[in-house]
Amino acid sequence: MRSIARIGTIAIGTCGLALLFAIGAGGTGRSQTAGTDSASTTTWDRIASVLQHPRCMNCHQLETPLQGDARRIHIPPVRRGPDNMGVSTMRCHNCHNDSGNNAMSGVPGAPHWQLAPTSMLWEGLSTTELCRMLKNPELNGHRSPQALIEHMETEKLVLWGWNPGGHREPIPISHQEFIDLMKVWVSGGTVCPQ
Repeated sequence: MRSIARIGTIAIGTCGLALLFAIGAGGTGRSQTAGTDSASTTTWDRIASVLQHPRCMNCHQLETPLQGDARRIHIPPVRRGPDNMGVSTMRCHNCHNDSGNNAMSGVPGAPHWQLAPTSMLWEGLSTTELCRMLKNPELNGHRSPQALIEHMETEKLVLWGWNPGGHREPIPISHQEFIDLMKVWVSGGTVCPQ
């Protein structure tokens, strides 16, 4: 049973996860839990690859956002400010609008454009640290695991990552696949890698 679960884990994909759960269902409680933990951890690795993509990381910064796939310094230079939306005359909404990407200027836009709260600083975190932070309600905006799924599924600023406009590459897996991975991770107990 364990060798089958290991083979299933190596070749895991969205369909492979369903197969792994089906295989685990016929075993003992111990094997089933191990299989679920393994599937949840493997799923987390795919989720982390999205969360650590430049589309997300550029705004999950401490004081200043970064730009582009190369994650260069934001031009013009801006600072976080007390409400995460810039300071003085250098406010996020001066350039980034709620109605979407500006095709003429190339400036991206989405509702609620701002730096992520400082509790959601992801820069420099390992995937394990990111996992623990994301599932901690004190650090994730007071969201339950189900609320995290809803946030990732419906928040317009999150959705922008899959439609970044200009010459920016979208996040490499589809939004629906990402949401499916989040659901598997949550149903598996939001297991973090060791």
